[in-house]
Amino acid sequence: MTEDSQLIHDTLAGDTRAFDELVRKYQDRLYNTLLRVLGSADDARDVSQDAFVHAFQKLSTFRGNSLFYSWLFRIAMNAAISKKRKARRMSASIETARQRTGFEPADQRPDSHPSHSLELTERQTLVREALAQLSEEYRTVLVLKEIEDLKYEEIARMIDCP
Repeated sequence: MTEDSQLIHDTLAGDTRAFDELVRKYQDRLYNTLLRVLGSADDARDVSQDAFVHAFQKLSTFRGNSLFYSWLFRIAMNAAISKKRKARRMSASIETARQRTGFEPADQRPDSHPSHSLELTERQTLVREALAQLSEEYRTVLVLKEIEDLKYEEIARMIDCP
């Protein structure tokens, strides 16, 4: 039995500390992958948290046919897609508010502050810009292959693609 399998088994047996260990083991990796895919620290943080909550709630449905991280990542990508849909609806309502009031809404996110961009290195900026030009489908695959160093077979299972 792998370490993850044992932690899952222990969690399902009622030991919530075992799930805490899974979170500690994968939270940074999931966050960093989502940051590269979504391009926003706030979104990556929110989606990571949502994914872990959902994974905990649905842990009994994990069959073990794939790695736990693959299953968790799939949950996270579904959460990211939902978040983007909500953002599109919100964007439309912001545009409506702008037209009604004539004012530009202020962006209150910490990563929109001018000092934030100064903290980033030039290389990170260039990579993010390049990734942003890709469609989400290709960006996800590229991040999983080149940054997460996953095998093509595992990526195909994670994103449900042949």
